[in-house]
Amino acid sequence: MESQISENVYYIGVNDRTTARFEGLWPIPRGVSYNSYLVVGEDKTAIIDGVETSHALEQIDTIRRILGDRRPDYLVINHMEPDHSGSIAMLRNAFPGLTVVGNATTLSMVKGYYGIDCDTLAVKDGDSLALGAGTTLRFYLTPMVHWPETMMTHAEEAKTLFTGDAFGCFGALNGAMVDTDMDVEPYFPEMVRYYSNIVGKYGRFVKKAIEHVGGLGFETICSTHGPVWREHLGRVVDLYSAMAAYEPLDEGATIIYGSMYGNTARMSEAVAQGLARGGVRNIAMHDVSVSDASYIIADIFRHRRIVLAAPTYSDGLFPPMAAIIEAMAIRGVSNRKVALVGSYTWAPKALKTMTESLSGINVEIVGDGLSIKQAPDADSLEACRELGRLLAK
Repeated sequence: MESQISENVYYIGVNDRTTARFEGLWPIPRGVSYNSYLVVGEDKTAIIDGVETSHALEQIDTIRRILGDRRPDYLVINHMEPDHSGSIAMLRNAFPGLTVVGNATTLSMVKGYYGIDCDTLAVKDGDSLALGAGTTLRFYLTPMVHWPETMMTHAEEAKTLFTGDAFGCFGALNGAMVDTDMDVEPYFPEMVRYYSNIVGKYGRFVKKAIEHVGGLGFETICSTHGPVWREHLGRVVDLYSAMAAYEPLDEGATIIYGSMYGNTARMSEAVAQGLARGGVRNIAMHDVSVSDASYIIADIFRHRRIVLAAPTYSDGLFPPMAAIIEAMAIRGVSNRKVALVGSYTWAPKALKTMTESLSGINVEIVGDGLSIKQAPDADSLEACRELGRLLAK
């Protein structure tokens, strides 16, 4: 798939509409794009990032259509994850003499993944590569966004920043590549889900990366997933900046509950009623045994208020709830207000375990939490509503 983004920058990425789970974990019902770009200078040409292995031939055909008798000279690797680096060997076979450009950590991974250690060019932060009059690439190291080798490449004259996975999102591209030519609204929830699922652990590094390249004056962002951002560039940077600071995106609430026989579900419905009566309008509810963790994690990043409700299980915590709390801890979730509801038949361990599990996470637990024995009665349900009203405040 090809499209000219600017005078000397071309889109040469591909769409994947058949993979069910990204990284084998995260559902992608709307597919995903593996974005790659071609910068054509007067003297030299450079591919910016590759694509996933099974799509490499499509990428190679696109490059040949654009360049005709010319050959690409460089392959710049901003990110080594195999959905972008998988085509390296095939690109080298198709275009002998192609020089792989990356920082020292990148080139170590190129050797480790693909056994390639010749025709490479190591670059440091701030180094540049001239492709001919009026076409300069400059490299900026942005480690841990979200692998240690990640960097960004700035096509200075074109005012275009190639950002690797940063500012990316789920969702294949449906004909258009640049945001000016499409309805972008479906991509923003998928940007939250992509960031929270995959990049969320590395917020402080994302923040440093944004600060590192923030003064470059770029007018276009070319990520490795999702649309090319131009018209909505400011909105995208602001969204990533907020998520990197672990700031909630709105004042809504996410209720996450586990329920084996329906009792904890009833309690959670009562908490939702209390939240609504307290003025909270945006409420998401997830049965932790039914909703995919991908969407639960995204709503945790989205909302300021979180409710966790679960029963005791095998003298501990209902396992799917334990997994969600672990996901919160791994990602360093903070700046959230959390209310807790535990239920039990004879061993009141759920509330205690949730409280202990959250002790190492920078969240504020609202109220004392509820621990309700067996089936909730009218008083118990009213206590749940009151907890919702308290959290709404």
